Amino acid sequence: MNYSPILVVTGEPNSIFLEIFFKVINKNKIRSPIILISSKKLLNLQMRKLNFKKKIKILQHLDLDNQKIDNKAINLIDIEYDQKKAFEKISKKSNLFIENSFKLAFKIIRRNKIHKLINGPISKGTFLNKNFLGITEYISKKFSIKKTGMLIYNKNLSVCPITTHLPLKQVVKKINKKIISDKVFLINDFYKKYFNIKPSIGILGLNPHCESVHSFNEDEKIIKPCIKSLRKKYNVTGPYPADTAFLKDNRKKFDVIIGMYHDQVLTPLKTLFEYDAINITLGLPFIRISPDHGPNEKMLGMNKSNPTSLLKAIQFLDKN
Repeated sequence: MNYSPILVVTGEPNSIFLEIFFKVINKNKIRSPIILISSKKLLNLQMRKLNFKKKIKILQHLDLDNQKIDNKAINLIDIEYDQKKAFEKISKKSNLFIENSFKLAFKIIRRNKIHKLINGPISKGTFLNKNFLGITEYISKKFSIKKTGMLIYNKNLSVCPITTHLPLKQVVKKINKKIISDKVFLINDFYKKYFNIKPSIGILGLNPHCESVHSFNEDEKIIKPCIKSLRKKYNVTGPYPADTAFLKDNRKKFDVIIGMYHDQVLTPLKTLFEYDAINITLGLPFIRISPDHGPNEKMLGMNKSNPTSLLKAIQFLDKN
């Protein structure tokens, strides 16, 4: 059986990503050929620093169809990047490298019909520079996709925030029936495609206990009527108070819990599963996943980072 390749973009060069990448490919059997888009110089510097050895095979990105690709070596598409040490301080120096890496990945996806992409973490403050809320929005823009969603996936329970990296004072302005309905559609479509099920979706309220001292209560005026309408087609219930939805006997009722803002659902999920979760962008014409962690500058070069999230991302794509 032939397995389609997985494109992997390093992302921020001064992060823990290559460390966990080395750990994953060193100890796990991966059927799908992995194509890494990164810098050969950076790769060699960090391999020496982290005491990792593996042959590097340089690929020509214009002729991927005619090159033999397996995982006996690191299949590398080399992007120029001048770094003197294995790890440096995160700065805008890496922006062009990250931009060129993503550009090439998108070009390959469009031309070769590769439909699997993993990207390493980036620094939102330096690379996105307030132009995008996150990489989910950055990639969506590059493919002119307006309806996307962030699914933090775990096989036992996943979560989806209606708003992503917004300050709390801006969240209320973004909550409406359309955005909630769009996320439910994307989640339902994803679970139908990959698991052939109609997922059970619980939707959280915005306010504590779904109550508000103000005259306008978003839970009553927006979320509850939206859920009532969605029930005609989807397996959705709510709104549920966020402080009790993740209790053991409550969360087992759901495949996915939708929250109104980022930390409302990501905090309990990470508390429950720690590194055993992956970030999937819903709504793209291909499947994009990233490990559910950031660059983690404090751990650079220490060789102590947990590779579980990247392993789960690769295993998910290896099966689909």
